[in-house]
Amino acid sequence: MFGLFKKQSELKVLQKKYAKAMKDWHKLSVTDRKASDNAYAEAQSISDKIEALQNKTK
Repeated sequence: MFGLFKKQSELKVLQKKYAKAMKDWHKLSVTDRKASDNAYAEAQSISDKIEALQNKTK
């Protein structure tokens, strides 16, 4: 209960955004190729941020 208002780490937030972007990409890949490509590019940029953050903490 006390963890309800606890702030998440930046890494967790980026991982959730990445998972959502990949889900959107997969859903759009069937119907709209251009939107699918945009969603994939967004997911890749988030992935790059995650990798940079992980390398920074090592």
